[in-house]
Amino acid sequence: MNVDISKFPAHLFRAYDIRGKVSLLSPQLVYAIAHALVQQYKRAGQHELVIGYDARLTSPSYAKLIQKICQANGLQAELMGCCASPALYYAARHFNGNGIMVTASHNPKSDNGIKWIIQGEPPTPDMIQQVSTWAQAHFCPEQHIALEHEPHTVVVKYCLDYQQSILDDIKLKRGFKVVLDGLHGAAGRCAALILEKLGCEVTQLRCKANGEFPDHAPDPSQAAHLLGLQQQVLAKQADIGIALDGDGDRVVIVDEQANIICPDRLMALFAHICLSEHPKSEVVFDVKCSNLVSNSVQALGGIATMIRTGSTFLRQYLAQSKGKAVFGGEYAGHYVFNDGRGFGYDDGLYAALRILEYIDQQQITLADVLRNYPARLGTEDTYISTYNQNPQQVLAHVAHASQQSTAQLSQIDGVRLDFKDGFGIMRASNTGEYFTVRFDAENSERLKEIRDTFAHMLESNYPQIAYDILNAK
Repeated sequence: MNVDISKFPAHLFRAYDIRGKVSLLSPQLVYAIAHALVQQYKRAGQHELVIGYDARLTSPSYAKLIQKICQANGLQAELMGCCASPALYYAARHFNGNGIMVTASHNPKSDNGIKWIIQGEPPTPDMIQQVSTWAQAHFCPEQHIALEHEPHTVVVKYCLDYQQSILDDIKLKRGFKVVLDGLHGAAGRCAALILEKLGCEVTQLRCKANGEFPDHAPDPSQAAHLLGLQQQVLAKQADIGIALDGDGDRVVIVDEQANIICPDRLMALFAHICLSEHPKSEVVFDVKCSNLVSNSVQALGGIATMIRTGSTFLRQYLAQSKGKAVFGGEYAGHYVFNDGRGFGYDDGLYAALRILEYIDQQQITLADVLRNYPARLGTEDTYISTYNQNPQQVLAHVAHASQQSTAQLSQIDGVRLDFKDGFGIMRASNTGEYFTVRFDAENSERLKEIRDTFAHMLESNYPQIAYDILNAK
Protein backbone atom coordinates (compact mmCIF):
# COMPACT_ATOMS: atom_id res chain seq x y z
CA MET A 1 0.00 0.00 0.00
CA ASN A 2 1.22 3.49 -0.85
CA VAL A 3 1.16 5.28 2.52
CA ASP A 4 1.01 9.11 2.51
CA ILE A 5 1.66 10.21 6.09
CA SER A 6 1.71 13.91 5.12
CA LYS A 7 -2.09 13.81 4.78
CA PHE A 8 -2.65 11.91 8.00
CA PRO A 9 -4.85 14.03 10.36
CA ALA A 10 -3.01 13.29 13.59
CA HIS A 11 -4.82 16.11 15.42
CA LEU A 12 -8.03 14.03 15.48
CA PHE A 13 -6.37 11.72 18.01
CA ARG A 14 -7.16 13.61 21.18
CA ALA A 15 -6.47 13.09 24.85
CA TYR A 16 -9.47 10.80 25.39
CA ASP A 17 -10.92 9.79 22.03
CA ILE A 18 -10.72 10.21 18.25
CA ARG A 19 -13.03 12.88 16.88
CA GLY A 20 -13.35 15.36 14.03
CA LYS A 21 -15.05 16.30 10.79
CA VAL A 22 -16.13 13.44 8.53
CA SER A 23 -14.17 15.08 5.72
CA LEU A 24 -11.07 14.11 7.74
CA LEU A 25 -12.42 11.05 9.55
CA SER A 26 -12.88 9.45 6.15
CA PRO A 27 -13.51 5.78 5.29
CA GLN A 28 -9.78 5.53 4.53
CA LEU A 29 -8.90 6.79 8.01
CA VAL A 30 -11.49 4.56 9.71
CA TYR A 31 -10.00 1.60 7.81
CA ALA A 32 -6.54 2.49 9.13
CA ILE A 33 -7.78 3.07 12.68
CA ALA A 34 -9.59 -0.28 12.68
CA HIS A 35 -6.35 -2.07 11.80
CA ALA A 36 -4.56 -0.24 14.61
CA LEU A 37 -7.31 -1.10 17.11
CA VAL A 38 -7.08 -4.76 16.14
CA GLN A 39 -3.37 -4.62 16.90
CA GLN A 40 -4.01 -2.98 20.27
CA TYR A 41 -6.63 -5.51 21.31
CA LYS A 42 -4.42 -8.42 20.27
CA ARG A 43 -1.42 -7.05 22.16
CA ALA A 44 -3.65 -6.90 25.23
CA GLY A 45 -4.47 -10.56 24.70
CA GLN A 46 -8.09 -9.84 23.77
CA HIS A 47 -10.02 -11.74 21.09
CA GLU A 48 -13.62 -10.54 21.29
CA LEU A 49 -15.46 -7.22 21.34
CA VAL A 50 -18.79 -5.56 20.65
CA ILE A 51 -19.34 -2.55 18.37
CA GLY A 52 -22.05 0.11 18.71
CA TYR A 53 -22.78 3.40 16.99
CA ASP A 54 -24.71 6.64 17.40
CA ALA A 55 -27.33 8.40 15.27
CA ARG A 56 -24.91 10.02 12.81
CA LEU A 57 -25.43 9.25 9.15
CA THR A 58 -22.00 7.67 8.64
CA SER A 59 -21.94 5.71 11.91
CA PRO A 60 -23.58 2.43 10.80
CA SER A 61 -21.30 2.09 7.76
CA TYR A 62 -18.21 2.94 9.79
CA ALA A 63 -19.17 0.40 12.46
CA LYS A 64 -19.69 -2.28 9.80
CA LEU A 65 -16.28 -1.48 8.27
CA ILE A 66 -14.60 -1.81 11.67
CA GLN A 67 -16.39 -5.13 12.26
CA LYS A 68 -15.22 -6.54 8.92
CA ILE A 69 -11.60 -5.61 9.60
CA CYS A 70 -11.77 -7.07 13.12
CA GLN A 71 -13.21 -10.33 11.81
CA ALA A 72 -10.73 -10.52 8.92
CA ASN A 73 -7.93 -10.31 11.49
CA GLY A 74 -9.17 -13.01 13.82
CA LEU A 75 -11.23 -11.04 16.34
CA GLN A 76 -14.78 -11.99 17.22
CA ALA A 77 -16.68 -8.72 16.70
CA GLU A 78 -20.43 -8.38 17.11
CA LEU A 79 -22.55 -5.38 16.10
CA MET A 80 -25.09 -4.17 18.66
CA GLY A 81 -26.54 -1.46 16.42
CA CYS A 82 -27.57 2.09 17.26
CA CYS A 83 -27.25 2.64 20.99
CA ALA A 84 -26.09 4.96 23.74
CA SER A 85 -22.48 4.70 24.86
CA PRO A 86 -23.57 3.46 28.33
CA ALA A 87 -25.45 0.60 26.65
CA LEU A 88 -22.27 -0.27 24.73
CA TYR A 89 -20.26 -0.23 27.97
CA TYR A 90 -22.82 -2.55 29.57
CA ALA A 91 -22.82 -4.96 26.62
CA ALA A 92 -19.01 -5.02 26.64
CA ARG A 93 -19.18 -6.78 30.01
CA HIS A 94 -20.16 -9.90 28.04
CA PHE A 95 -17.10 -9.49 25.77
CA ASN A 96 -14.44 -9.39 28.48
CA GLY A 97 -14.93 -5.63 28.80
CA ASN A 98 -14.05 -4.86 25.18
CA GLY A 99 -16.04 -2.51 22.96
CA ILE A 100 -15.80 0.11 20.24
CA MET A 101 -18.30 2.97 19.91
CA VAL A 102 -18.60 5.03 16.73
CA THR A 103 -19.74 8.43 17.99
CA ALA A 104 -18.92 12.11 18.05
CA SER A 105 -20.99 12.59 21.20
CA HIS A 106 -22.40 16.15 21.32
CA ASN A 107 -20.49 17.48 18.29
CA PRO A 108 -22.26 18.90 15.20
CA LYS A 109 -23.60 16.58 12.50
CA SER A 110 -20.54 17.28 10.34
CA ASP A 111 -18.40 15.28 12.80
CA ASN A 112 -17.88 11.69 13.80
CA GLY A 113 -15.53 9.84 16.11
CA ILE A 114 -14.42 6.61 17.75
CA LYS A 115 -13.97 5.67 21.39
CA TRP A 116 -13.27 2.28 22.89
CA ILE A 117 -12.66 0.28 26.03
CA ILE A 118 -10.23 -2.57 26.66
CA GLN A 119 -11.01 -4.91 29.54
CA GLY A 120 -13.47 -2.41 30.92
CA GLU A 121 -11.24 0.66 30.86
CA PRO A 122 -10.90 3.49 28.35
CA PRO A 123 -7.54 3.99 26.63
CA THR A 124 -4.90 6.26 28.12
CA PRO A 125 -3.66 9.23 26.05
CA ASP A 126 -0.54 7.19 25.24
CA MET A 127 -2.71 4.34 23.96
CA ILE A 128 -4.62 6.73 21.72
CA GLN A 129 -1.37 8.07 20.31
CA GLN A 130 -0.25 4.47 19.82
CA VAL A 131 -3.31 3.90 17.63
CA SER A 132 -2.44 7.06 15.71
CA THR A 133 1.08 5.79 15.05
CA TRP A 134 -0.02 2.31 14.02
CA ALA A 135 -2.85 3.65 11.84
CA GLN A 136 -0.39 5.64 9.72
CA ALA A 137 1.02 2.38 8.34
CA HIS A 138 -2.43 1.53 6.91
CA PHE A 139 -3.53 4.98 5.74
CA CYS A 140 -3.83 5.78 2.05
CA PRO A 141 -6.09 8.77 1.20
CA GLU A 142 -6.52 7.58 -2.40
CA GLN A 143 -7.49 4.02 -1.45
CA HIS A 144 -11.01 3.06 -2.53
CA ILE A 145 -13.02 1.84 0.46
CA ALA A 146 -16.39 0.37 -0.49
CA LEU A 147 -18.75 1.22 2.35
CA GLU A 148 -21.83 -0.91 2.68
CA HIS A 149 -25.04 1.07 3.09
CA GLU A 150 -26.18 0.27 6.60
CA PRO A 151 -29.48 1.44 8.08
CA HIS A 152 -29.67 2.42 11.73
CA THR A 153 -30.90 -0.69 13.51
CA VAL A 154 -31.47 -1.58 17.15
CA VAL A 155 -30.48 -5.06 18.32
CA VAL A 156 -33.28 -5.74 20.77
CA LYS A 157 -31.48 -8.22 23.02
CA TYR A 158 -28.75 -5.72 23.91
CA CYS A 159 -31.27 -2.94 24.48
CA LEU A 160 -33.34 -5.17 26.77
CA ASP A 161 -30.30 -6.35 28.74
CA TYR A 162 -29.23 -2.75 29.36
CA GLN A 163 -32.78 -1.77 30.34
CA GLN A 164 -33.09 -4.66 32.77
CA SER A 165 -29.81 -3.80 34.47
CA ILE A 166 -31.23 -0.38 35.34
CA LEU A 167 -34.67 -1.68 36.28
CA ASP A 168 -33.01 -4.11 38.69
CA ASP A 169 -31.08 -1.24 40.29
CA ILE A 170 -33.46 1.74 40.53
CA LYS A 171 -36.50 1.52 42.78
CA LEU A 172 -39.29 4.14 42.57
CA LYS A 173 -42.35 3.96 44.79
CA ARG A 174 -44.29 6.52 42.78
CA GLY A 175 -44.52 7.58 39.19
CA PHE A 176 -43.01 10.93 38.25
CA LYS A 177 -43.93 13.31 35.50
CA VAL A 178 -40.83 13.49 33.34
CA VAL A 179 -40.01 15.50 30.23
CA LEU A 180 -37.23 13.74 28.31
CA ASP A 181 -35.28 15.49 25.54
CA GLY A 182 -33.15 13.10 23.48
CA LEU A 183 -31.89 15.88 21.17
CA HIS A 184 -32.29 13.43 18.24
CA GLY A 185 -29.37 11.38 19.59
CA ALA A 186 -28.97 7.65 20.14
CA ALA A 187 -30.12 7.53 23.78
CA GLY A 188 -33.65 8.95 23.76
CA ARG A 189 -35.68 5.93 22.65
CA CYS A 190 -34.25 3.50 25.17
CA ALA A 191 -34.32 6.08 27.97
CA ALA A 192 -38.03 6.72 27.39
CA LEU A 193 -38.79 2.98 27.58
CA ILE A 194 -36.91 2.65 30.87
CA LEU A 195 -38.69 5.62 32.43
CA GLU A 196 -42.06 4.27 31.35
CA LYS A 197 -41.26 0.80 32.75
CA LEU A 198 -40.42 2.51 36.05
CA GLY A 199 -43.93 3.92 36.11
CA CYS A 200 -43.16 7.46 34.98
CA GLU A 201 -45.42 9.58 32.80
CA VAL A 202 -43.03 10.60 30.03
CA THR A 203 -43.32 13.51 27.62
CA GLN A 204 -40.86 12.78 24.82
CA LEU A 205 -39.02 15.50 22.93
CA ARG A 206 -36.69 14.59 20.04
CA CYS A 207 -36.30 11.00 21.25
CA LYS A 208 -36.18 9.54 17.74
CA ALA A 209 -32.61 9.19 16.45
CA ASN A 210 -31.98 11.53 13.54
CA GLY A 211 -28.43 12.02 12.29
CA GLU A 212 -29.44 15.19 10.46
CA PHE A 213 -29.90 16.86 13.89
CA PRO A 214 -32.39 19.30 12.34
CA ASP A 215 -32.39 21.79 15.24
CA HIS A 216 -28.76 21.98 16.37
CA ALA A 217 -25.92 19.81 17.65
CA PRO A 218 -27.02 17.26 20.30
CA ASP A 219 -25.36 19.27 23.06
CA PRO A 220 -27.52 19.84 26.16
CA SER A 221 -24.89 22.00 27.87
CA GLN A 222 -26.00 24.98 25.75
CA ALA A 223 -28.89 26.71 27.49
CA ALA A 224 -30.35 27.81 24.15
CA HIS A 225 -30.85 24.13 23.27
CA LEU A 226 -33.10 23.53 26.29
CA LEU A 227 -35.85 26.10 25.74
CA GLY A 228 -38.34 23.50 24.53
CA LEU A 229 -37.56 21.26 27.50
CA GLN A 230 -38.08 24.11 29.95
CA GLN A 231 -41.37 25.09 28.34
CA GLN A 232 -42.68 21.55 28.50
CA VAL A 233 -41.64 21.08 32.13
CA LEU A 234 -43.84 24.04 33.05
CA ALA A 235 -46.66 23.13 30.66
CA LYS A 236 -46.87 19.53 31.91
CA GLN A 237 -46.19 20.48 35.54
CA ALA A 238 -43.42 17.89 35.45
CA ASP A 239 -41.24 16.86 38.37
CA ILE A 240 -38.04 16.93 36.31
CA GLY A 241 -36.64 17.61 32.86
CA ILE A 242 -33.89 15.38 31.49
CA ALA A 243 -31.72 16.24 28.46
CA LEU A 244 -29.27 13.67 27.10
CA ASP A 245 -26.41 14.35 24.72
CA GLY A 246 -25.83 12.58 21.40
CA ASP A 247 -24.54 9.33 22.86
CA GLY A 248 -26.22 9.47 26.26
CA ASP A 249 -23.20 9.61 28.54
CA ARG A 250 -23.90 13.22 29.60
CA VAL A 251 -27.04 14.69 31.12
CA VAL A 252 -28.41 18.13 31.98
CA ILE A 253 -31.21 18.37 34.55
CA VAL A 254 -34.04 20.91 34.75
CA ASP A 255 -36.01 21.15 38.00
CA GLU A 256 -39.80 21.45 38.33
CA GLN A 257 -39.52 25.24 38.12
CA ALA A 258 -37.69 24.91 34.76
CA ASN A 259 -34.35 26.01 36.22
CA ILE A 260 -31.29 24.47 34.57
CA ILE A 261 -29.24 22.91 37.36
CA CYS A 262 -25.51 23.54 37.10
CA PRO A 263 -23.27 20.44 37.35
CA ASP A 264 -21.60 21.63 40.57
CA ARG A 265 -24.89 21.48 42.45
CA LEU A 266 -25.71 18.03 41.08
CA MET A 267 -22.27 16.74 42.07
CA ALA A 268 -22.77 18.03 45.61
CA LEU A 269 -26.11 16.18 45.72
CA PHE A 270 -24.61 12.98 44.32
CA ALA A 271 -21.78 13.20 46.84
CA HIS A 272 -24.37 13.43 49.61
CA ILE A 273 -26.24 10.40 48.25
CA CYS A 274 -23.10 8.25 48.01
CA LEU A 275 -21.39 9.38 51.21
CA SER A 276 -24.57 8.77 53.21
CA GLU A 277 -24.16 5.07 52.43
CA HIS A 278 -20.35 5.05 52.31
CA PRO A 279 -19.02 7.56 54.87
CA LYS A 280 -15.44 8.82 54.72
CA SER A 281 -15.09 7.66 51.10
CA GLU A 282 -13.52 9.59 48.24
CA VAL A 283 -15.35 11.78 45.73
CA VAL A 284 -13.56 12.79 42.54
CA PHE A 285 -14.20 15.84 40.34
CA ASP A 286 -12.44 17.70 37.55
CA VAL A 287 -10.58 21.00 37.67
CA LYS A 288 -13.47 22.98 36.16
CA CYS A 289 -15.69 22.41 39.21
CA SER A 290 -16.27 25.13 41.76
CA ASN A 291 -15.41 25.05 45.45
CA LEU A 292 -19.01 24.05 46.14
CA VAL A 293 -18.12 20.45 45.29
CA SER A 294 -15.01 20.12 47.44
CA ASN A 295 -16.56 22.07 50.33
CA SER A 296 -19.67 19.88 50.26
CA VAL A 297 -17.66 16.66 50.21
CA GLN A 298 -15.47 17.78 53.11
CA ALA A 299 -18.51 18.94 55.12
CA LEU A 300 -19.93 15.44 54.69
CA GLY A 301 -16.71 13.90 56.02
CA GLY A 302 -15.59 12.63 52.62
CA ILE A 303 -12.26 12.96 50.82
CA ALA A 304 -12.40 15.50 47.96
CA THR A 305 -10.00 14.79 45.07
CA MET A 306 -9.55 17.04 42.05
CA ILE A 307 -8.23 15.55 38.78
CA ARG A 308 -7.70 16.70 35.20
CA THR A 309 -10.63 17.19 32.86
CA GLY A 310 -11.71 14.25 30.69
CA SER A 311 -14.35 11.59 31.33
CA THR A 312 -11.89 8.81 30.50
CA PHE A 313 -9.51 10.03 33.22
CA LEU A 314 -12.46 10.09 35.60
CA ARG A 315 -13.45 6.51 34.81
CA GLN A 316 -9.87 5.28 35.01
CA TYR A 317 -9.38 6.89 38.42
CA LEU A 318 -12.55 5.30 39.78
CA ALA A 319 -11.75 1.90 38.29
CA GLN A 320 -8.30 1.93 39.84
CA SER A 321 -9.43 3.23 43.24
CA LYS A 322 -10.45 -0.28 44.37
CA GLY A 323 -13.76 1.03 45.65
CA LYS A 324 -12.33 3.86 47.74
CA ALA A 325 -13.79 6.49 45.37
CA VAL A 326 -17.57 6.08 45.38
CA PHE A 327 -18.51 8.84 42.95
CA GLY A 328 -16.91 10.99 40.30
CA GLY A 329 -18.22 13.92 38.29
CA GLU A 330 -17.10 16.24 35.57
CA TYR A 331 -18.34 19.78 34.94
CA ALA A 332 -19.24 18.81 31.37
CA GLY A 333 -22.07 16.66 32.75
CA HIS A 334 -20.46 13.25 33.13
CA TYR A 335 -21.43 11.50 36.38
CA VAL A 336 -20.00 8.12 37.41
CA PHE A 337 -21.34 6.10 40.33
CA ASN A 338 -18.91 3.64 41.86
CA ASP A 339 -20.78 2.90 45.07
CA GLY A 340 -21.61 -0.70 44.29
CA ARG A 341 -24.28 0.52 41.90
CA GLY A 342 -24.10 2.15 38.47
CA PHE A 343 -21.38 -0.06 36.95
CA GLY A 344 -18.58 2.54 37.15
CA TYR A 345 -19.16 4.37 33.87
CA ASP A 346 -20.88 7.62 32.88
CA ASP A 347 -24.56 7.19 32.06
CA GLY A 348 -26.71 10.30 31.82
CA LEU A 349 -30.03 8.51 32.30
CA TYR A 350 -28.78 6.53 35.28
CA ALA A 351 -27.61 9.75 36.99
CA ALA A 352 -31.07 11.28 36.45
CA LEU A 353 -32.71 8.18 37.89
CA ARG A 354 -30.58 8.35 41.03
CA ILE A 355 -31.99 11.86 41.52
CA LEU A 356 -35.56 10.61 41.11
CA GLU A 357 -34.89 7.75 43.51
CA TYR A 358 -33.55 10.16 46.13
CA ILE A 359 -36.40 12.68 45.95
CA ASP A 360 -38.82 9.73 46.03
CA GLN A 361 -37.22 8.46 49.25
CA GLN A 362 -37.15 11.93 50.82
CA GLN A 363 -40.64 12.87 49.56
CA ILE A 364 -39.37 16.26 48.51
CA THR A 365 -39.06 18.22 45.27
CA LEU A 366 -35.80 18.62 43.39
CA ALA A 367 -35.80 22.39 43.90
CA ASP A 368 -36.17 21.88 47.65
CA VAL A 369 -33.29 19.37 47.74
CA LEU A 370 -31.00 21.72 45.86
CA ARG A 371 -31.57 24.60 48.29
CA ASN A 372 -28.80 22.96 50.32
CA TYR A 373 -26.42 23.71 47.45
CA PRO A 374 -26.90 27.37 46.47
CA ALA A 375 -26.45 28.39 42.86
CA ARG A 376 -23.21 30.19 42.09
CA LEU A 377 -22.21 32.75 39.53
CA GLY A 378 -19.90 31.29 36.94
CA THR A 379 -18.98 31.60 33.31
CA GLU A 380 -19.30 28.77 30.85
CA ASP A 381 -16.16 27.57 29.08
CA THR A 382 -14.78 30.51 27.09
CA TYR A 383 -12.38 29.98 24.22
CA ILE A 384 -9.47 32.41 23.86
CA SER A 385 -7.04 32.38 20.92
CA THR A 386 -3.38 31.63 21.65
CA TYR A 387 -2.38 34.25 19.05
CA ASN A 388 0.39 31.85 18.00
CA GLN A 389 1.97 31.99 21.45
CA ASN A 390 3.33 28.81 23.01
CA PRO A 391 0.48 27.73 25.31
CA GLN A 392 2.75 26.16 27.92
CA GLN A 393 4.87 29.32 28.13
CA VAL A 394 1.74 31.42 28.64
CA LEU A 395 0.49 29.11 31.39
CA ALA A 396 3.91 29.07 33.04
CA HIS A 397 3.85 32.88 33.04
CA VAL A 398 0.45 32.91 34.76
CA ALA A 399 1.60 30.36 37.33
CA HIS A 400 4.68 32.45 38.14
CA ALA A 401 2.73 35.71 38.33
CA SER A 402 0.14 34.11 40.63
CA GLN A 403 2.76 33.86 43.38
CA GLN A 404 2.08 37.54 44.06
CA SER A 405 -1.55 36.77 44.97
CA THR A 406 -3.12 34.97 47.92
CA ALA A 407 -4.68 32.34 45.68
CA GLN A 408 -3.87 28.64 45.95
CA LEU A 409 -2.23 27.42 42.74
CA SER A 410 -3.05 24.07 41.11
CA GLN A 411 -1.40 22.84 37.90
CA ILE A 412 -3.10 19.47 37.57
CA ASP A 413 -4.58 20.59 34.25
CA GLY A 414 -3.58 24.08 33.10
CA VAL A 415 -3.47 26.79 35.77
CA ARG A 416 -6.19 27.02 38.39
CA LEU A 417 -6.25 29.67 41.12
CA ASP A 418 -8.51 29.10 44.11
CA PHE A 419 -9.63 32.02 46.26
CA LYS A 420 -11.77 31.76 49.38
CA ASP A 421 -14.86 32.81 47.43
CA GLY A 422 -14.23 31.57 43.90
CA PHE A 423 -11.72 30.38 41.34
CA GLY A 424 -10.40 30.86 37.83
CA ILE A 425 -8.87 28.33 35.46
CA MET A 426 -6.98 28.57 32.18
CA ARG A 427 -6.25 25.43 30.17
CA ALA A 428 -4.62 24.76 26.80
CA SER A 429 -6.85 23.00 24.28
CA ASN A 430 -5.96 19.47 23.18
CA THR A 431 -7.48 20.05 19.75
CA GLY A 432 -6.96 23.66 18.67
CA GLU A 433 -4.98 26.86 18.98
CA TYR A 434 -6.91 28.26 21.91
CA PHE A 435 -7.21 28.35 25.68
CA THR A 436 -10.28 27.39 27.66
CA VAL A 437 -11.00 29.70 30.59
CA ARG A 438 -13.70 29.63 33.26
CA PHE A 439 -14.40 31.77 36.31
CA ASP A 440 -16.64 31.20 39.32
CA ALA A 441 -17.53 33.25 42.41
CA GLU A 442 -20.20 33.90 45.01
CA ASN A 443 -21.31 37.20 43.46
CA SER A 444 -20.91 39.22 40.26
CA GLU A 445 -18.47 41.74 41.76
CA ARG A 446 -16.12 39.01 42.90
CA LEU A 447 -16.47 37.22 39.58
CA LYS A 448 -15.24 40.35 37.80
CA GLU A 449 -12.32 40.72 40.22
CA ILE A 450 -11.12 37.15 39.60
CA ARG A 451 -11.38 37.62 35.83
CA ASP A 452 -9.46 40.91 36.15
CA THR A 453 -6.76 39.11 38.16
CA PHE A 454 -6.06 36.74 35.27
CA ALA A 455 -6.10 39.56 32.70
CA HIS A 456 -3.73 41.68 34.81
CA MET A 457 -1.20 38.85 35.03
CA LEU A 458 -1.18 38.58 31.23
CA GLU A 459 -1.46 42.18 30.04
CA SER A 460 2.23 43.08 30.00
CA ASN A 461 3.50 40.05 28.08
CA TYR A 462 0.35 38.85 26.29
CA PRO A 463 -1.93 41.89 25.83
CA GLN A 464 -4.19 40.32 23.16
CA ILE A 465 -4.96 37.31 25.35
CA ALA A 466 -5.60 39.60 28.34
CA TYR A 467 -7.94 41.76 26.26
CA ASP A 468 -9.96 38.74 25.13
CA ILE A 469 -10.29 37.44 28.69
CA LEU A 470 -11.62 40.81 29.86
CA ASN A 471 -14.06 41.15 26.98
CA ALA A 472 -15.25 37.56 26.52
CA LYS A 473 -19.01 37.16 26.63
